[in-house]
Amino acid sequence: MDVIAKRHGLSGHIRVPGSKSHTIRALILATLAEGRSYIHNPLPSADCLSTAAVVPLIGADIDLDLSTEGACGSTWVVNGAGKNLHLPTDVINVGNSGSLLYFLSPIAATFDGWSIFTGDESIRKRPVAHVADVIAQMGGEACISQPNVNGCPLIVRGPITKANKVVTSGSISSQYISGLMMTALRLSAPLEIELTDPKETPYLTMTQKWLESVGAKVSMTEDFKHISVTAPKELKAFDKTIPSDWEAVAFPLIAGILTDSEIVIDNIDGGGTQGDDAIVSILQSIGADVEWNRQNETITVRGGKKSKDGIGRLTTEHLPKKELHVALSSFPDAICALAVAACFTEGTTVLEDAAVCRRKETDRIEVMKEVLTLLGADIEIGDDFMVIHGHSPVLADGTANPAFTLRGGLVESYGDHRVAMSLACLGLGLPDDQRLKICNAECCNVSFPHFFEVMNEIGAGFQES
Repeated sequence: MDVIAKRHGLSGHIRVPGSKSHTIRALILATLAEGRSYIHNPLPSADCLSTAAVVPLIGADIDLDLSTEGACGSTWVVNGAGKNLHLPTDVINVGNSGSLLYFLSPIAATFDGWSIFTGDESIRKRPVAHVADVIAQMGGEACISQPNVNGCPLIVRGPITKANKVVTSGSISSQYISGLMMTALRLSAPLEIELTDPKETPYLTMTQKWLESVGAKVSMTEDFKHISVTAPKELKAFDKTIPSDWEAVAFPLIAGILTDSEIVIDNIDGGGTQGDDAIVSILQSIGADVEWNRQNETITVRGGKKSKDGIGRLTTEHLPKKELHVALSSFPDAICALAVAACFTEGTTVLEDAAVCRRKETDRIEVMKEVLTLLGADIEIGDDFMVIHGHSPVLADGTANPAFTLRGGLVESYGDHRVAMSLACLGLGLPDDQRLKICNAECCNVSFPHFFEVMNEIGAGFQES
């Protein structure tokens, strides 16, 4: 599916889906637990549905409450495998989900026998040698099936027998660290994890809170370099509601500040378990008219002529050295949205400490440079950073800025949901005579099902082509 985006103002209320990160954790923990768990407001995205399809292979029974139209219900019920958890009865195909791959492969090392993990083309390019290493440290076996390839298929054999201490970097991804923490629920002794270079640390806090909610004892130092997890005597079922997804909030948020818009984003998670909530203060620092009402769980966004000053100009001029610096190691999935916002911001934006962004569905540093440069942006990149020299569409007095040269065109999503959604939002802020066509935009369903339809409800005007 190709989508055309062009200038539109937005108005009204929008509600983003539940968190993918929370939903996948809930599904796996419900599978490990004894009894029936209820998961409310789950995200029915491709990655979460991949998880729902996999957990029955290790003993769980799941009811997605399918409607007559085939859509998933708002409550999923999992009958946990508990003590009857077993070796997968088939190859584990994780689809496009790195979370599922990195969470479940260490858990598979607790089974007596071989487990095989594979996925789509993107997953088969994502590194797994670090997972094989930590499994070996715990006394299991892990093999990469293809010589001289650091990617799936990954073959894991247990059961784990050695002392439960692991030393690893943590810089490649936080996901396998969360997988190790969940693996501890299957061990008779505490699991000690030493990280030399932890990244994406808010996700470790998210995992900690989930584990504690089901009775595990978790200790974690402030620098995240020392983690200890002790399993409860019995992992019990639960009844929990999935909070809204901050990674999804980013897209209507930037769409609102780039256009003549006034929108309210409802059901905002203020629990502090998702690092991407930092995007609010980042955008406010460059002048975005964004108000977060924590009591009402809403964010009000006003952009362009609808902003309080009637101009809505974004600029770095009031920041130190007149530059915006954002360290992305804690919330790397924001790179696509922030790169687009930076193209509409007067001044220089530096997105740094972002090496992990090269190991997502795509190399997001390289891909965003390619597509944004094609559209007229001025961008430099390095191994772990992007520098965007942006311009506001308007000058300080509200008149047109001749230095703003972003234009429409034809761009490829490369099958990356965050690339596709960020480019769609960019198209909404282009000049009236420009339009942007995004190819293969259906990939948005990975994390935000019906993204274009939901955005059209507030006036985005996206059209299929």
